[in-house]
Amino acid sequence: MANDKSLRIKGIHCADCVVQIEGAVNKVEGVRSAKVYLGSSILTVTSETDDLDMNAVAEKVRKLGYDVVDEEGIGEVTLYVEGMDCADEVEIIDKKMKSLGGVHSYQVNLVNERLDVVYEPSVISPQDIVKAVAETGMKARIERVKTETSPWWQERRNILLFVSGLLTLLGFILGWLGLPHWADRIAFGVAIAVGGYYPARMGLAGLRSLKLNLYTLLIAAALGAIALDLWHEAALLVVIFSLSSVLESYAVDKARGSLRVLMALVPREALVKRNGEEGILPVEEVRVGDVIIVRPGEKIPLDGVVMAGTSSVDQSPVTGESMPVGKSEGDEVFAATINQRGSLDVRVTKLSKDTTLAKVIHSVEEAEAKKSSYQHFAESFSRYYTPAMFRLAFLTAFIPLAFGQPFAPWFYRGLVVLVVSCSCGLALSVPVSVVAAVTNAARKGILIKGGAYLEAAAGLRAVLLDKTGTLTIGRPQVTDVVRLNSARGDLLSLAAAVESRSEHPLADAIVRKAREEGLSIPEVAEFESITGLGARAKVNGDVCYIGSGRLFQELSVPLADAEKEISVLENEGKTAIVVGNEREIWGVIAVADQLRPEAAEAVKGLRKSGIKSVVMLTGDNEGTARAIAQQAGVDEYRAQLLPEDKVEAVKQFKLKYGKVAMVGDGVNDAPAMATADVGIAMGAAGTDVAIETGDLALMSDDLSKIPYALQLSQRSVSNIKQNIAAAMVIVAFLVPAALVGWVDLVPGLLINEASMLVVIANGLRLLRG
Repeated sequence: MANDKSLRIKGIHCADCVVQIEGAVNKVEGVRSAKVYLGSSILTVTSETDDLDMNAVAEKVRKLGYDVVDEEGIGEVTLYVEGMDCADEVEIIDKKMKSLGGVHSYQVNLVNERLDVVYEPSVISPQDIVKAVAETGMKARIERVKTETSPWWQERRNILLFVSGLLTLLGFILGWLGLPHWADRIAFGVAIAVGGYYPARMGLAGLRSLKLNLYTLLIAAALGAIALDLWHEAALLVVIFSLSSVLESYAVDKARGSLRVLMALVPREALVKRNGEEGILPVEEVRVGDVIIVRPGEKIPLDGVVMAGTSSVDQSPVTGESMPVGKSEGDEVFAATINQRGSLDVRVTKLSKDTTLAKVIHSVEEAEAKKSSYQHFAESFSRYYTPAMFRLAFLTAFIPLAFGQPFAPWFYRGLVVLVVSCSCGLALSVPVSVVAAVTNAARKGILIKGGAYLEAAAGLRAVLLDKTGTLTIGRPQVTDVVRLNSARGDLLSLAAAVESRSEHPLADAIVRKAREEGLSIPEVAEFESITGLGARAKVNGDVCYIGSGRLFQELSVPLADAEKEISVLENEGKTAIVVGNEREIWGVIAVADQLRPEAAEAVKGLRKSGIKSVVMLTGDNEGTARAIAQQAGVDEYRAQLLPEDKVEAVKQFKLKYGKVAMVGDGVNDAPAMATADVGIAMGAAGTDVAIETGDLALMSDDLSKIPYALQLSQRSVSNIKQNIAAAMVIVAFLVPAALVGWVDLVPGLLINEASMLVVIANGLRLLRG
């Protein structure tokens, strides 16, 4: 059984730190897997036993240069930062956080305007962090992002832009009327002051952090234009730049808006029954174990189990299923799904922050942190490119003076280089596309953990599918009970007794069949699961074994009497389960599972998505595997695999094809999924382990979602490449054009900012199905 232990680490600020720590800790003896959560700086280590030496893990982390923090006296806060729309603002926040004492770690999420901070309450408070953010010219609040936005005419920044635009227009009218030059100068000057208020605040914040940013550029360019007595160009610079910032914010907010739609799905209140009385409470105040009442037509406010009532529920907001699902006593229901007909009494099983949809929303918010190679490239390029362009602009303005060239034309040309070379287009080209694609997938019931997995999924060449519960429905039925040395009822009763302690899907079929026939199931003792082979237990004081033929071969029990029956059953596509003890075989029970209705079409869809080989992996016998493989239409299959054999199979197919995906339940197939380039978990709704294990998780058991996810990933990578190429081409054209004097200040800025908006708009196309 797997065991999880955690450490909190100080000094984690980026995805590279996560990769470094996970790679090192995975090499510690006894560690099965290691996962670092960037926002909270928590390292979770999974081991096979409970005696893992966490001191060794902590020492490994310290050798990398990080500190392991005592859990006591540590606080966490999530801030939502208004006005953070570009990579420059992220860098300003980054500098500010690094300057604060008592901040252990933090994570900045640009697209979702989110700042997660782990801090020391004895040194700094959340209010202090909010004040620190305010010093940058941005505004932070300690509450979840708004689910609705204010009308554009109520935004102060938009009002100032409108006034600045009118004043700039007035300045041109005054000049056209032939009034004294000082009159239009006043109009342009006031336009610059009004429109430049917000950019000036951000630019000064950057200077205080010793960081040159886009706003510093604007201030420098506007002041330079004024110095050259080009007041109209300075005013146009401010208006165009401010308008571009507003449009950029609006475009990025479209991606944020898609996340707000997910958040708005959840009701804010629930009708709760406590102590015989009914009352309406905010969902945050509802406790696990409370009973909530959901009337027809209402959304279910929290995850839970139906205690009373019968109805059909529209689960499409969570699982993407188009058809309503019948619900009655004992069935699980999810927050944000819609109760259609009858009234339901639901016992709450998860707090509002832990519901399935809450985990989906959290994963979408975290998607930007798991960066693809394209995002790493964009960030690395920007890190060197921006300072280089400032230097180029400076050299363009002043080097010609040493050769006797006039000051004004070359200084102006340097300003143009400044204006056309710096843009948010490249920085936003990747995260906007990633969040748009991940949100699109979430609407369809597909959870994609981040840009890194989008990129990996786009490059897949082979998909490996587990059989039981993945290609098949996962609810097998007993079809045959073959007696050899035991009465039929005794055989089924003994088998059910042992299997009542097992978690294997086939075990449930045998127990269910025994109960349907009204057989008594004896008590068992000393139950032991034999991995990949079967199980043993004492029933009525006698040892009983149940499992595959391989189990009895290892026990050296003669199979001669059963081999013919086993062969016939397996050739019919059934799983033969042998029952006996250390001396003889008592009988064989046949169990069969049905292929999912959409399985064959899903396999065809995978091939259309560019997958070279679709493979089925199973621990089942050769005959059953062959029958299911033929029905599903897979390219090849491998049978009689133990869990470690599946891991080895994944490695072999990676060598043969390159990138491969493993599709399973996220629990029994976790090792193989972890070995694959992309792990895809089926039926993750309501299953925390599957959501955590899979790089992609299908909220429903619908195989047709996999081709859709792969095609979306391919579209996303293509979209990201288009955006990066467009941003680079514009830069490659504008900078040389500015150097040789082909582009003036205002046209250069217009082209630059327009290209950025085109890049963002292209990324937002991924929101469409």
